[in-house]
Amino acid sequence: MVTGLGCITPIGLTVDEFWRNLVAGVSGVDRIRSFDTSGLGCHIAAEVKGFDPLHYMDARTARRCARFSQFAIAAACQAVEDSGLDVSRCDPYAVGVVMNTGGGGVPDIAEGERTYLEKGPGRVSAFLVPMLAPNMPSCQIAMRYGIKGPVVTSVAACAAGAYAFVEAKWIIDRGEADVIIVGGSEASLHPLTIAAFDNMRALSRRNHDPQGACRPFDRDRDGFVFGEGAVALVVERLEHALARGARIYAELAGGALTCDAYHITAPEPSGEVAARAMTGALRSAGVQPDEVDYVVAHGTGTPLNDVTETMAIKKALGEHAYRAAISSPKSMVGHLLGGAGALSALTAVLAIYQGIIPPTINLENPDPACDLDYVPGSARRAEVRTAMVNAFGFGGQNASVVFRRYDGAAGGP
Repeated sequence: MVTGLGCITPIGLTVDEFWRNLVAGVSGVDRIRSFDTSGLGCHIAAEVKGFDPLHYMDARTARRCARFSQFAIAAACQAVEDSGLDVSRCDPYAVGVVMNTGGGGVPDIAEGERTYLEKGPGRVSAFLVPMLAPNMPSCQIAMRYGIKGPVVTSVAACAAGAYAFVEAKWIIDRGEADVIIVGGSEASLHPLTIAAFDNMRALSRRNHDPQGACRPFDRDRDGFVFGEGAVALVVERLEHALARGARIYAELAGGALTCDAYHITAPEPSGEVAARAMTGALRSAGVQPDEVDYVVAHGTGTPLNDVTETMAIKKALGEHAYRAAISSPKSMVGHLLGGAGALSALTAVLAIYQGIIPPTINLENPDPACDLDYVPGSARRAEVRTAMVNAFGFGGQNASVVFRRYDGAAGGP
């Protein structure tokens, strides 16, 4: 059961702010301000603005944490506070953390090398390796709360944030923990990563119109927009949540993984393998395809992804694909890479709890090959009992997760 929510995003540093802006269709994309983009083909991204790590940690901890770890700690602090859980009174071996990422401390690697080359080996930080290691957000959260149960990080490219929920459910179902702080974090914005993705022709070059740049399912889409941020949710065993009278936002019902085994960057073109992740997630959740009210799409705004995902949804849901609502938060927050699936999970949970489906903005000229209901332009009030989250990553990583409304005595909207 999901009992606590937290986030640091390009459109909000709290869950309330994020949700208000997501529902309103506010874009967090703008010209990059954290570094000089001269010489780069892409000058835009969805940066986190106004974040102060000292609101969540002391200066010493902040100095020893890479930005993606700072984001993760902040989101986890929000989620734990929102849950009302006093972790210090829990069995420390019955609490775990699954905080995934796609790239870890990529900017720290690049800046560390620059320091080495310009100033010599003696000036390289002794904390560089633990700063850039992908497992550090999970471990830093564990140290903050004294968590001694399963603490893991899986790096699964852009599917990592959704995969975190699959793994968290496995841990709880196996009886290895009662509570998991689960999510994803990414802060890989750097000239090096922008250059690499741009040279791949993966990024939008709509520099003249930053807020209109990310256009999932639109005929005129030209690539994704880089984003950064973190999301953390507290997930508990039902009996544990009921025993303490927790507010329950939704049930984490199931999830599944597949791999295209096709190409290092391109999706398998038929969508068959991605569809298998969706059908596997539905099966593990005990949900029929026609029970899915809302799909939080991966929806990157790249030419290949959006068509392939549309085909995959049709294969997984059959004729019901034309009746389900589908939207892409990336149209507003950009692509958080390893944090993207976690942000989509937060979107699904809030859609269930609030009865509102956020829009896909910038969908002005639908691609004829993308012919489903992508909730274009403005949010929609609707009862959402079951929501499915999709996340796909380089190397063919596919993850789908299912959340369901909880109607028991201790929760529900």
